[in-house]
Amino acid sequence: MSKEVKNVFISHIHEDDAGLGDLKNLLKTNGMEIRDSSVNSDKPNNAKNPDYIKSQILAPKIDWASIMIVYITPETKNSDWVNWEIERAFKQEKTIVGVWEQGSNGCELPEALEKFGDAVVGWDGGHIIDAVNGDYKGFNNPDGTPCKPQPIKRHACS
Repeated sequence: MSKEVKNVFISHIHEDDAGLGDLKNLLKTNGMEIRDSSVNSDKPNNAKNPDYIKSQILAPKIDWASIMIVYITPETKNSDWVNWEIERAFKQEKTIVGVWEQGSNGCELPEALEKFGDAVVGWDGGHIIDAVNGDYKGFNNPDGTPCKPQPIKRHACS
């Protein structure tokens, strides 16, 4: 049986690069293979100009992916880059799934994820795959319990 393959962009802060391998392995052991276009320490971005980085490096990588996964840690909410990436994915009508880091006790979500996310799930391969496939649309705490009600997701105007 062949595994399902998805093109994803994992939005994260570089300090959390180590958790990306664990996330990819979790998905793989649960039957989903991913091709990841995100920028990380294995595929670094050495550019310095923010406009160049956004238009020439990040935008094409986000546009290529069909799914954005946001790797949620306490510092993620403070990242202007993560919020920009989420907004870009939303404007491209991508599915946006937040995933709490393994062992998380919860924290504030990036503002753009709260506004535009399709789902936020805990560290559970089956739940992540359900959210990526659009079979689950809800916001959960790291332990899998439902979060407080979220505002209705708005759709980008064409």
